[in-house]
Amino acid sequence: MQSFFDHFQKIYGERWPALYEALVKGEQQVARKNNLSLVDDLNTKKWSSFAEKPELPGCYWIPSGQHVQPERNADELLDIYIMDPASVMVARALDVQSGDRVLDMCAAPGGKSLVLIESLKEEGEIFCNDLSPERRERLKKVIQQYVPRHVRDRVWVTGKDGVQFGLKEPASFDRILLDAPCSGERHILENKAAQDEWSPRRTEHLASRQYSLLAAALLAVKSGGRIVYSTCSISPAENDDVIRKLLKKKKDAVRLVEASLGVGGERTEFGVVYLPDQCGFGPLYFSIIEKT
Repeated sequence: MQSFFDHFQKIYGERWPALYEALVKGEQQVARKNNLSLVDDLNTKKWSSFAEKPELPGCYWIPSGQHVQPERNADELLDIYIMDPASVMVARALDVQSGDRVLDMCAAPGGKSLVLIESLKEEGEIFCNDLSPERRERLKKVIQQYVPRHVRDRVWVTGKDGVQFGLKEPASFDRILLDAPCSGERHILENKAAQDEWSPRRTEHLASRQYSLLAAALLAVKSGGRIVYSTCSISPAENDDVIRKLLKKKKDAVRLVEASLGVGGERTEFGVVYLPDQCGFGPLYFSIIEKT
């Protein structure tokens, strides 16, 4: 792990030791209320010790060390989804409107997809895509557990390589979320096998793949449509550098939309990042792109 440590020491300097310590600790999570369920109010006893922050409506901050389990409402749907608060903010940054045609290009496990599905309200459709069969099965299960049947009629689960959307469905979507496959350094620190596989070169390969997916998303989105690009990486090569490459190659075909910092966000050159040494959750980076 010395090469890993040295690599990020160069990037983050004096901040790195604190960021490293935060990465190896458990992150702050929220229980996001399932607004697709018929039940309006969560059990008051169950949630009496939880805080709902006005900056993140519908999300209850889980106290450190406390374990909660989703429960079935009267309509047999689960009442909450446990997720990183930054993931909620990223999904909401896509600004999905009722009637939109939406693509979640790398959708599993499905927490962000649920936020997007709720935003569609009574009209529109969403394609929840994931290339991995195993992850796709998990995605299907989440949709079945949280989304009522009449809404599922407008939710399509697909298993394409994301680049195919750009080639075969150009200018087809109003909104695209690309939560791109990334290094996921928090998960690397939890997994010895992943630590053995890590190298700066692997980050470079991932950045190349991320750019290919982002370029495909740009082809697939309609003129005036919005893309949100995100990763759970702390590497600038997989974050701002991917956006920089897009801006350089596509020039006037794209423009950046300034994102709200939300709870605990930090402004980067082209987006926003949430880092756990500052806000207790993440890491998660995102940038908002509009096709001109």
